[in-house]
Amino acid sequence: MYGALWRILPGPWWVRTLILLVLLAAVLYLLYFHVFPWVFTFFAPDQESTIGGG
Repeated sequence: MYGALWRILPGPWWVRTLILLVLLAAVLYLLYFHVFPWVFTFFAPDQESTIGGG
């Protein structure tokens, strides 16, 4: 899979590396700021604490 991805990217090796780094950064951004918070709402829907509620 990675070999096929490397072959379809245009340019010399340094351009391919730059493209892959940008794609990796975009995927990590989407996961961290959009997917993980959305999934977290299913695992911890109630954020209220009952300790020390006086």
